[in-house]
Amino acid sequence: MKKLTTAGKKKVVISALDDIQAHDIQAIDVRKLTSICDWIIVASADSARQTKSLARHVRDRLRESGSTIIGMEGEESGDWVLVDAGDVIAHVMQPAIRSYYNLEELWGDGRFDKPVNAAAPVKKVTKRRASIRRRKAA
Repeated sequence: MKKLTTAGKKKVVISALDDIQAHDIQAIDVRKLTSICDWIIVASADSARQTKSLARHVRDRLRESGSTIIGMEGEESGDWVLVDAGDVIAHVMQPAIRSYYNLEELWGDGRFDKPVNAAAPVKKVTKRRASIRRRKAA
């Protein structure tokens, strides 16, 4: 089986999330910000059960495509489940947890793809707004 590229993994993750109706799926290119991974994908689920199901579906679809899964965390509670596929990391979260941790702002200097299956208009954090927020927080 041919090894999946990073872009291919990203597509598989987004497709898997969309299959089971995750919403507000946001892909963030963080290659210029960290060496941990290339892409962070954040998505919302409406319940702990859906969060766990989405994360398992992402894991299974990545494995079917020949990708290695480094790990999964958070399945016990289902509030926030992380699927680590090396160069692509997916975060499936319930809305309150997503709002509280606000990963989009944390990675605000990254390049954002257009959101998939947005429940409401998504406020994009611009580099300028992100730096202003960081200065205010300091």
